Amino acid sequence: MMLRIKRVPTVVSNYQKEESDEGCGRNCLRSCCLPGAKLPLYAFKKASNIVSEKKEHQIDFLDSLLIGEWEERMQRGLFRYDVTACETKVIPGEYGFIAQLNEGRHLKKRPTEFRVDKVLQAFDESKFNFTKVGQEEVLFQFEASEDNEVHFFPNVPVDVDKSPSVVAINVSPIEYGHVLLIPRILECLPQRIDRQSFLLALYMAVEAGSPYFRLGYNSLGAFATINHLHFQAYYLAMPFPIEKAPSKKITTTSSGVEISNILNYPVRGLVFEGGDTVEDLSNVVSDSCICLQENNIPYNVLIADCGKRIFLFPQCYAEKQALGEVRSELLDTQVNPAVWEISGHMVLKRKSDYEEASEENAWQLLAEVSLSEERLQEVKELIFDAISCNVEDDAVAPVMPDESDDAPQPHEDVDALKGFQPAMVPV
Repeated sequence: MMLRIKRVPTVVSNYQKEESDEGCGRNCLRSCCLPGAKLPLYAFKKASNIVSEKKEHQIDFLDSLLIGEWEERMQRGLFRYDVTACETKVIPGEYGFIAQLNEGRHLKKRPTEFRVDKVLQAFDESKFNFTKVGQEEVLFQFEASEDNEVHFFPNVPVDVDKSPSVVAINVSPIEYGHVLLIPRILECLPQRIDRQSFLLALYMAVEAGSPYFRLGYNSLGAFATINHLHFQAYYLAMPFPIEKAPSKKITTTSSGVEISNILNYPVRGLVFEGGDTVEDLSNVVSDSCICLQENNIPYNVLIADCGKRIFLFPQCYAEKQALGEVRSELLDTQVNPAVWEISGHMVLKRKSDYEEASEENAWQLLAEVSLSEERLQEVKELIFDAISCNVEDDAVAPVMPDESDDAPQPHEDVDALKGFQPAMVPV
């Protein structure tokens, strides 16, 4: 059976239309407009490890460049609404879920069909993709420098043969500085992680050097809205709730990457940190993502702490939604729990939901996203086999009493979780 859900697509570019506009002459990134085009280039230094060597109080150039270019686009009126005017509040409770009222992200147009039961789908040129964005929406090219030193060039020809990676604005921003990182944009890669693209995203987190700047990834089936490889990123000047969740170490890989279970959080998942080099950490996480993709398991990724911690969430909300297994009151919110919502930043589209936002409501929605403990153990076994990681026996044991429930609990109150019987949800 082919599973589909009705969805309202999110507009990420001012040129995102139902019909393609070949030969547009509108300054896009396709062959009709690209010849002779020049864009700024940020050439980053490949760090050997994630521990920053920058001096205290030193301003990170990428950080200031991204903010400056993003604000310039805001002054030019390229965004669909002013995200800085959206109401935001911290929901009282143990975790401090963040609620934002963002009615501007609700696109009033005919809902379209979207297939959710295949994580890997072929790139479709006929649908919107990032080569159709306007060049004015691109902030800069983002590439490794040739001499391993940081450089910025304000006007560099686009090398079509090398297919540059670019950073572009999201015209429907969730927060300040919301951008898209699009690896090797002209290769028209489908939304699937590979080692090279994930390492690029991790380098961006390290290079930005700001704990308030996080990158996120949504696979197909986990609320990615465009099947063209991209990561999202934005600034939020407070901790994400997931960053405050406790964890329990499972194992350490031969390359020094520590893998832990996330505890006492509504969405079960894994957290990765450490590693002998940036590339070691990146390879372990990207290989885990590739394993999920190849086993048709939707997932979301959050890169936090300047690249020091990476959260991985296999999820099943879209499938449950397609099968009619999600409660109507949750569906009525029209919230699609992707990486930002799962991390605890609840982007709400209705004023009533914002006014009534509570930790209990946030927890109930996110609990629907999570795999059952039994299913997650199966997924972890797949991952550990794929990354050739030896795991202690208790790391894949039956459900532990200190892992997440469907209601919020204090970090120390793990005994209250005893007796919880999670539902088995296939993926």
